[in-house]
Amino acid sequence: MIDTLLAMDPLNLLAFAGAGMLLNLTPGADVMFTMACGAQGGARAGIAAAAGIGMGSVFHILLTVLGVAAALQAVPHALDIIRWGGAAYLAWLAYSAWTAPADTDRVQGAQTLRRAFARGLLTNVLNPKVGLFILAFLPQFADPGLGPVWPQLLILGAIFVTTGFVITSTYGVLAGAFGAALRSKARLMNRISAVVFGGLAARLVLD
Repeated sequence: MIDTLLAMDPLNLLAFAGAGMLLNLTPGADVMFTMACGAQGGARAGIAAAAGIGMGSVFHILLTVLGVAAALQAVPHALDIIRWGGAAYLAWLAYSAWTAPADTDRVQGAQTLRRAFARGLLTNVLNPKVGLFILAFLPQFADPGLGPVWPQLLILGAIFVTTGFVITSTYGVLAGAFGAALRSKARLMNRISAVVFGGLAARLVLD
């Protein structure tokens, strides 16, 4: 795994980490749930919710790694097919984010640490959109020329989960004091998210 990490292009890793952080900064369902937990149960509840969401993302990443590895063995050029499908899905996400209403007041959080973690985990695992996004996002930064794709996907997934947890938990910690101000920027962040999604889709098409 270390050899794979050292062989990966540092600029590609930086681009992946930057795109992942921008996407995690946008106020999607996971961010809003974490903020609601932070506002209702305090900073620790917000962090617990972010931890549950991160564990849910690990589940989707493992499914993606297994699925992509199996597809590469069964279908020639499977990674290219996945990337083109990912481009179409990311383009649709860009449109959805650009046109999404900024109605964030209906999200219900959880006050206790155990409940915040469990609900964060469960809602993330049961959300097929998360799995589809990870399947669309991770493979475009993998390079078959470096060897097996699955360890690259695990490395990318670890970066995505780590940066996502840091950002999402920060939202949860700040929610108690600045929740209203953060929610007021939801529309702007949705627009930024749309631009990032669209840029990723264009990257897939043009590569």
